[in-house]
Amino acid sequence: MIRTDVDLWVFAYGSLMWRPGFEAVEQSPADVDGYHRALCIASHRHRGTPERPGLVLGLDVGGSCRGVAFRVEAARAAGTLAYLRERELLTNVYVEKMLPAKLSDGRQVMAVAYVVDRSHPQYVGLLSPEETLRRVVGAEGLAGPNPDYVVNTARELERLGVVDPTLAWLAASLTVSTDE
Repeated sequence: MIRTDVDLWVFAYGSLMWRPGFEAVEQSPADVDGYHRALCIASHRHRGTPERPGLVLGLDVGGSCRGVAFRVEAARAAGTLAYLRERELLTNVYVEKMLPAKLSDGRQVMAVAYVVDRSHPQYVGLLSPEETLRRVVGAEGLAGPNPDYVVNTARELERLGVVDPTLAWLAASLTVSTDE
């Protein structure tokens, strides 16, 4: 059970970093151990369709992940959690967890995070960069084109000083293909 009578920390590793959709009173780069960011989820709704699924990020087991932790004041915690559940738990491909996150100033906080459920049919696992690119190009869903999602996430990671070679390569490839 996630408490909503105290400030709530939210760990973002994908589109929540650049489009949180909720009001935070503090934000900080943060690291979570035991999980890594991966384009491992077939998106049939937000960034694709059932006929042409796109790919979105999941927090998958193993490694570590640098993202952004947002602090939401207690008065907005319940509403923020309801919003996040509506946004992230639509198809139950994510599992809501409280994970320890280390902020850039050294503080450790417990943050709500959405971890991929590897047993869910939308989980595609590790794909080659070429296969990932093939699935992203041309996919579009209710939240917009899949390439925009990848490029915006790569730009936010670059802004944070996070090196993610796969996402950087994908973003460069997508930018070149859309500029031609």
